[in-house]
Amino acid sequence: MRISLRGRRRVWIAVPVALAVAAGSGVWLMTRDSTAAETSTTTTVSSQTIEQTVSADGTIAARRFSDESFAVSGTVTEVLVAEGDKVKKGAALARVDDTALVASRAAAVTSLEAAVTQLDEDEDNGESDVQLAADNAAVVSARASLADARAAVDDATLRASIAGTVTSVDLAKGDATGTSSSSNGSSSSEGSPSGTGGDSTDSGSSSDTSTGTISIVSTNSYVVDGTVAAADVDQLKKGLQAEITATGVDDTIYGTVSEVGLVAQTNDSGAAVFPVTIEITGKQKSLYVGVAATVSIVVKQIPDVLTVATNALSTEDGKTYVTKLVDGEEVKTEVETGETYGMATEVTSGIEEGDEIVVQGFRAPSGGSGDLPQGGFPGGGMPGLTQLDGGGAMPMGGSGQ
Repeated sequence: MRISLRGRRRVWIAVPVALAVAAGSGVWLMTRDSTAAETSTTTTVSSQTIEQTVSADGTIAARRFSDESFAVSGTVTEVLVAEGDKVKKGAALARVDDTALVASRAAAVTSLEAAVTQLDEDEDNGESDVQLAADNAAVVSARASLADARAAVDDATLRASIAGTVTSVDLAKGDATGTSSSSNGSSSSEGSPSGTGGDSTDSGSSSDTSTGTISIVSTNSYVVDGTVAAADVDQLKKGLQAEITATGVDDTIYGTVSEVGLVAQTNDSGAAVFPVTIEITGKQKSLYVGVAATVSIVVKQIPDVLTVATNALSTEDGKTYVTKLVDGEEVKTEVETGETYGMATEVTSGIEEGDEIVVQGFRAPSGGSGDLPQGGFPGGGMPGLTQLDGGGAMPMGGSGQ
């Protein structure tokens, strides 16, 4: 789990550090004089929003995809699209010969007219209730047959069920298509084309698969199909906000957890991981399917946490202190601390937001030039790092506020 700081104002302490780079296996502080001169800077105490995050790794996938196929039997007469074409929802993709379908529709119209006529005659002749019930059933059946026949004529034109880009065309003029029974032959899914992490919906009821399909993926609308460690999955739930870093994209992308898998998988290292799908917010023109992505999912936010730079704290006789700047004077002030979040530490009492805190640092010792002596380190040894601020932590540089 990673923990980050975010709020109205970040506290980063800029501390000058003089480093001499030595040949060999490391980087060491060097001087001919053992007396180091201290320097200091100040920072303003501020409240932060603490974010606790869980990391996920994955790849960019199209948010939706669809494999379109004919729901009726026939011979393909036209293919209207090619790979790479962008289509709108409802756009015509291909057509089959509808001569037989139109004839079936005409026959269904005739059958319905005959059934209605029979019902009218029997009502006028005062036929029994049993006969009238049979006539009504015949009318209902004829109407259903006509509706199916009309749908079949409509299905002679294959249409896109989603807007997007055509990725493959497995149909050609003269191909025979057919399903045993269906009202719509398209199958669309949320997530990657493999269906991983997505919900697939087949809008038809066919028991046979058409002989050819046209595949479409959504344009500029993506998800991340990723995995999280088994130890972190209990912290995830649908709706959590996430920040996404994708290979080749400089800007941070935002998204929302849309699905958390319940069945563990095994990653390349043999560790147990769980699938997670993050829906990327808005239209993204700079993303591509298959690009690697790292996701930081915010699982907890703690607002208004008063923090100071960790290296601004010192400890003496079991008590913790900061140096507060009061009317230009440095005042040693006792504080109580809470959690530590990387380079910042929570302060629960002793100082207030807006207080100016002195942060002690160090610079190269004043007695020497800092040049490396000829022949390496004196005596062949390696110099040690000076312990700072009584807390054992070496100040780390930052930029800005």
